[in-house]
Amino acid sequence: MTQVTAPAAETLRQPVRTVRVAGVFVLVAAAIIMLAAVHLTQGTSSIGAGDLVRLVIGRGSDDAQNVLIASRLPRLLAGVLVGVALGVAGAGLQSLARNPLASPDTLGVNAGAYLAVVVVSAFGIPLPVLSAGGVAFLGGLAAAGLVLALSAGGATGPTRLILAGSAVAMALAGVTTLLLLLYREETVGTFAWGAGTLVQTDLHAVTQMAPIVALGIVGAFLLAAKLDILTLGDDTAAVLGVHVRRVRILTTLVTVLLSAAAVTVAGPVGFVGLVAPVLVRLIAPIVPGVLRHRVLLPLSGLAGVLVVLAADVILRALFGGQAGVEIPTGIMTMVVGAGVLVWLARRHRDSGRSPGGTGSGVRSRRTFWLVTIALVVLLVVALVGAMLTGDAFLRTGDLVNWISGRSGRAITYVLDQRIPRVLSAILCGAALAIAGTTVQAVCRNPLAEPGILGITGGAGVGAVTILILVPSASIWLLSGTAAVAALLTFGLVYVASWRGGLSSDRLVLIGVGVSSAATAITTLLIVATDPWNLSLAMTWLSGSTYGRTLPQIVPVTIALAVLTPLIVHVRRELDLLALDDDVPRILGVRLERTRLVMLLAAALLTAAAVSAIGVVGFVGLVAPHAARALVGGRHARILPVAALLGAVLVSLADSLGRTLLAPAQIPAGLLTALIGAPYFVYLLWRTRVPTR
Repeated sequence: MTQVTAPAAETLRQPVRTVRVAGVFVLVAAAIIMLAAVHLTQGTSSIGAGDLVRLVIGRGSDDAQNVLIASRLPRLLAGVLVGVALGVAGAGLQSLARNPLASPDTLGVNAGAYLAVVVVSAFGIPLPVLSAGGVAFLGGLAAAGLVLALSAGGATGPTRLILAGSAVAMALAGVTTLLLLLYREETVGTFAWGAGTLVQTDLHAVTQMAPIVALGIVGAFLLAAKLDILTLGDDTAAVLGVHVRRVRILTTLVTVLLSAAAVTVAGPVGFVGLVAPVLVRLIAPIVPGVLRHRVLLPLSGLAGVLVVLAADVILRALFGGQAGVEIPTGIMTMVVGAGVLVWLARRHRDSGRSPGGTGSGVRSRRTFWLVTIALVVLLVVALVGAMLTGDAFLRTGDLVNWISGRSGRAITYVLDQRIPRVLSAILCGAALAIAGTTVQAVCRNPLAEPGILGITGGAGVGAVTILILVPSASIWLLSGTAAVAALLTFGLVYVASWRGGLSSDRLVLIGVGVSSAATAITTLLIVATDPWNLSLAMTWLSGSTYGRTLPQIVPVTIALAVLTPLIVHVRRELDLLALDDDVPRILGVRLERTRLVMLLAAALLTAAAVSAIGVVGFVGLVAPHAARALVGGRHARILPVAALLGAVLVSLADSLGRTLLAPAQIPAGLLTALIGAPYFVYLLWRTRVPTR
């Protein structure tokens, strides 16, 4: 079985078989020419292959010429430019991190570049193409620098690299979504662009960015020889005269420059930078020398062009020319890339290194009770505050009168509207926190959460499908579909992760891949349907309590009432699972069955919460860590404290979201992401493994 890894020393010592390598280049070039020919025949107009052939031989019509120059040629050249830029950037980043899972997506480069461009658009600052590229470069560079610093340049293993990249990208996406919601008119059109679209109205952007991409490719080639040596290890490279730090910085700058240029032209086209180098590595066993960077870099660029053009051709072949305008090409590349990520994860062997462990010392019983009492008081204060604040501020006397049934009509109406929102925030926060605590213990990974395992992504697909197909669907249909979709997604992740046993690293990596695919499918559903669904779906996907009613919180109440006692009952097993695999087996714990039952319980809790208030991230990640830091590592104490913390966090985020910009409202999920992201970055930084 072929193992796809970064080039090893033995591989680099192989001579470059010039004839075979040249043959590969010829084959790839021929494939690109064929795809380009098909690509030019697709579009919204009736101009077909015959019209284009007649145009080539000088007998074409003016209409055919206009369509070719104004629409199809710009789209084709944009695909070529984006493909070659992302292919070379992906190969460079994988060599830099010595990790085949590194790419502009997994390192947050695309998300950073996208956020930077949206910030400029939101504040109404018009920028020419080159200036927009500069802004995207700065955003991408900042994101990549942060992810590489948190993951020690990727040297601490693929799981930490992917988690750091995914978390940073998630936080940046939260800020981006917030800006899109707050500045809808200024950022109109950037939602579809944010998924990567090749639609061009002229050649302006392509001709402006082409020299930048050429400069980046030349820079990458100049670094090729040093990247070959760097794959032997930092110490060996230093002995051979390579300035390791300088090469890393220059490679980062060059790859981010290429990624930013691609984002400027077409938005963040997902996973091309991951897939293209992997395709090249697949042929390494039959074409010796292909992993030398003077071959790998250009061949990855051509493979990137193949991926982008093939995705665009398939998109328009399946959905038609008009859909090719409305549906971003990046959605197709994300689905393909997510499949490749899952495939790579299944071949991944557990390194045996945990990202940081889940233990956090021992605290006294007195500390536990003091913390619990303090949190209960804080939760009561948060509940009362949530009832009193919003677009209209009330007094405690109004609340007392409402409870006793003596309030006026206006006050009664306001509080009747608020109580379902307040209760849903508290209950869903507690459910997500308990689910996160369980997932972290079972996966033995302090950076895992239900969202990273694809559960919330699957629930989002189910709920958005119902919102689009049956706009007047009842809450039970919406919740039931979201729950079923979440469980099916979890089942898919679990089965795909099983390979003679369950590896926690493999489970997380496959979960990230499936979650990315779910995001792509959700985006596809949104942009391919009625634009009125866009606002509703975006709000729902951001996690909002807006418009909640008491019947809508019944499912999450039942889930908490049934599943919490079950999880608490196996608290001792959770303590043992958080240690390693050997200790629980020795003590008689049925490891696989316990893992499956606990993950299933976490999936049900998450699905119930998502179906009630939408996608709320970071609660399942942050609350367990804060609880562990406060009361120690025993789950008998972590579970209640985490539940209280989750309830307080979501309630606080909901209150702030209803108050800060009233009467406009910020979804609670966005605020929890903005609150949780800095803590997550701190967590990654604290648990980083120093490298020499």
